[in-house]
Amino acid sequence: MSIKKITLLILGVVFVLFFALLYIFRSQVSLASKFLFPDTSQIKSDKGRANFLVLGIGGKDHTGGDLTDTIMLVSINLEGPGVDIVSVPRDLWIPEIRAKINSAYHYGGTDLAKAAVEKVTGIKIQYSAIVDFSAFKDMVDALGGILVNVETGFSDKLYPIAERENDTCDGDRAFACRYETVTFVSGLQLMNGDTALKFVRSRHAEGSEGTDQAREARQQKIIDAIKNKLLSPQIYLSMRTDKAIFKVLRVSIETNVDDKTAATVARKVFDSRNSINKYLIPDGFLVNPPITNNYDNQYVLIPKEGNGKWGEIQKWVSELFK
Repeated sequence: MSIKKITLLILGVVFVLFFALLYIFRSQVSLASKFLFPDTSQIKSDKGRANFLVLGIGGKDHTGGDLTDTIMLVSINLEGPGVDIVSVPRDLWIPEIRAKINSAYHYGGTDLAKAAVEKVTGIKIQYSAIVDFSAFKDMVDALGGILVNVETGFSDKLYPIAERENDTCDGDRAFACRYETVTFVSGLQLMNGDTALKFVRSRHAEGSEGTDQAREARQQKIIDAIKNKLLSPQIYLSMRTDKAIFKVLRVSIETNVDDKTAATVARKVFDSRNSINKYLIPDGFLVNPPITNNYDNQYVLIPKEGNGKWGEIQKWVSELFK
C-alpha cells in the first residue's frame, strides 16, 4: 500500500472516531479522553467482560407498560474486540417468582429482572438499561428511518392499538376495534419508528413468524439496522441528527451506566462494530409444557431438562462468551 493510501486510511479512521465521539459526547473534554484513550480497568466486569441487561418496555401509554417485551443480555469483551448479544425469551417460566421472566421487572424492578436473567444464563450482570417504546421510535425517526431486509413476509390481524386496550367497541364481543392489521412484505424496505416498532412487537402472525423465536430474530435484525445507520457518514456528519439522537439517549433511557463508563463502552462497541454477534437460545433447549395450574394457565417455556433447571443453557452461554 502506498504512503498516500496509508495516510488517507489513517485520516479516515481519525475522522470517523472524531465524529463518533462528537455525536455521543459533544463538547465534554473529560469524556472525550475516555473515548479516545479508553481505560477499561474502571469498568465493572467479570472474567474480562462487562455484561449489560437491556430491557424494552411498553411504557405508560401501553397496557402492561412495565412488562418487558424485549430482554437481551449484551456482553462486551474488554480484552479485545467483540460484543455478544443473547435474546432471552419473554415466556420463560421462573419458579422463584412463579411468573414469566417478562414480569420480573414489574414485580421487583431492575434488580429482580437482573437476578432472573442471571439465574437463567449463569452470567453475572453489572449494568442495565431500560428503553421504552417511545424512545425506540424516537431513535429510529431521529436516524431518518432504517433499512431492514424482511426475509419472510407476514400479516398480524391482532396488533394492539395504543390507548384502545379498554375500548368496549360498542358492545362488539370480539373487541375488533382494539386491533389493527399490520402487514410486511418480503424484501429490503425503509422503516420509520412506528413501522419498526410494529415489526419487532408483532406476536400474532400466522405460521413461523408468530413464534417468540421469530420475534427475537426480528428484534436483532432491527438492532443491526440501527447500528448500520449510526455508523453511516450521513448520520455522524450531521450535527442536527447527532443532537436529536443525543437527546433521545439522555432523556429516554434509564440506566446505571455513568458518563465516563459510557464513553469507554462506546469506544469498545465502536472498535467491535465488525464483531457483533447475535444469538437466540436454541429451540432444542426449551419446551412448551401443557397449559395447567402449575403455570397459572399460561403459555410458558421451560428448560427441556426440567422446570427451573438451567444447566444446559448456562453451559451454552458460557461457551459463547469464551
